[in-house]
Amino acid sequence: MRLAFMGSPDFAVPALHALHDAGHEIAAVYCQPPRPSGRGQVVHRCAVQHAAEILGLQILTPARLRGDTVAQATFAGLALDAAVVAAYGQILPPEMLAAPRRGCLNIHASLLPRWRGAAPVQAAIFAGDLVTGVTIMQMNAGLDTGPTLLRETVPIGPATTCGALHDALASLGARLVLRALAEDPPKVLQPAQGATYAPKLTREDGRVDWTRDALVIERQVRAFDPWPGTYTMLGGRILKVLSAEVVSAAGPVGIVLDDNLVVACGVGALRLTRVQLAGRSIMPADVFLRGHPVPAGTALV
Repeated sequence: MRLAFMGSPDFAVPALHALHDAGHEIAAVYCQPPRPSGRGQVVHRCAVQHAAEILGLQILTPARLRGDTVAQATFAGLALDAAVVAAYGQILPPEMLAAPRRGCLNIHASLLPRWRGAAPVQAAIFAGDLVTGVTIMQMNAGLDTGPTLLRETVPIGPATTCGALHDALASLGARLVLRALAEDPPKVLQPAQGATYAPKLTREDGRVDWTRDALVIERQVRAFDPWPGTYTMLGGRILKVLSAEVVSAAGPVGIVLDDNLVVACGVGALRLTRVQLAGRSIMPADVFLRGHPVPAGTALV
């Protein structure tokens, strides 16, 4: 089948490889253009561009699709059977959605209509969902509102982190999209009720609000690992929280209750078990405390 692949981050790479290995003709790979990032503002290619270069595929990186008639004409000129989209990062205009013979298929990391939007993996863990999955969706002009073709579930355990769940869903998405292309399953309209949304996250979303329930903060730590990360402020410095556990204790909100980094929350308390002070290495809490004592009564904000 003659395809375009449209994706940018690591999540999309397994699907690109699966389509290539299955023998599909990938006429073009669309991804976000290289951009500067980090302290040195070094220009980096996205994960999909790096993978596509290794595979020797044609790569297109238009900065914008809406209103770009040249980019739309180029896409239409590819004479595609279908386009596969996985976390591409741009909204496709109606002209592009309609161009491939079988339309555009999206690999979405949730059980639609739950968690439409940009951050469904983090949202599912943060909300305390016990299950999530991947939905293959026929794209339309709405935000993840198109009819579904296939879906499969993945459990979320009490220790599941976003990083581990992301990888499991990426592999599942690669397998499901091959099935969708091969089987052309019937389209099922999404329910009109029950939709939830997972907006794009920022670094500020990772800041701990100690007035929350300890159970919610512990889920935040797992949901935002590795990005955007969870953090609090210790003596004017950023303290990243890489893992934590809920404990039975209580006290003034945000106050360290003992010498083992147990912090009082709005309900219950949280023991920080792995942390990183800004500019330092990640450490187990006991190792961190040997060099950076945090006595009872210290306020985290």
